[in-house]
Amino acid sequence: MRVVSLVPSLTEAVAVSAPGALAGVTDWCTHPAAALEGVARIGGTKNPDVRAIAELRPDLVLANEEENRAADLAALREAGLEVLVTEVRDLPQAFAELDRVLVGAMGLKRPGWLADAEAAWARVEPAGPPRTAFVPIWRRPWMVLGRDTFAGDLLARLGVRNAYAGHAERYPRIPAAELAAAGCELVVFPDEPYRFTAGDGPEAFPGIPAAFVDGRHLTWYGPSLAEAPAALAAALRA
Repeated sequence: MRVVSLVPSLTEAVAVSAPGALAGVTDWCTHPAAALEGVARIGGTKNPDVRAIAELRPDLVLANEEENRAADLAALREAGLEVLVTEVRDLPQAFAELDRVLVGAMGLKRPGWLADAEAAWARVEPAGPPRTAFVPIWRRPWMVLGRDTFAGDLLARLGVRNAYAGHAERYPRIPAAELAAAGCELVVFPDEPYRFTAGDGPEAFPGIPAAFVDGRHLTWYGPSLAEAPAALAAALRA
């Protein structure tokens, strides 16, 4: 089977589970680097080159309802391509969608890393009482995790409550002053999509402890899920 993946998480999942199956990936697909050498690049997640994808003649194009634009997916279907669109809003849904892609659509044997990831998350127990946090994903303007997000679900399982989980929007824009006054015990800074660092982010919220997490562990659903519980827990304790 020839697969084009428009989702970095799914690119990694396919590359690890079916080496050689990927015919094309986006410019944002980075893992596993060695397996992606020589694979055609077909643009970004928001601006894929539909003609280039069609010329690769894939059996399947993998997409996500949040990461990819509906207009691009419609254009791919109009070009006669089969497009599978995933939806991932929490951990159980991530596992179900990975099963649907790898086993259901691609006909693979269920990969061992998927069972390892399920086992790793089943063992998770929050360390200490829950802490309330906000999770910036962008600045200029400031944007944070809101309702119904995969990353928010992972953090909740690790004992971190998203202060904006009840917001009407999934990724609301909240002024820095409002965030600073929200009474949170922690700010969780991922390194993607905006690369927050110790020198770029925490200065806006003096007095609030900051935790820096790997965005791949917080937002990707694929082989990284097996190591994510331990890695995120360690980062949240630091």
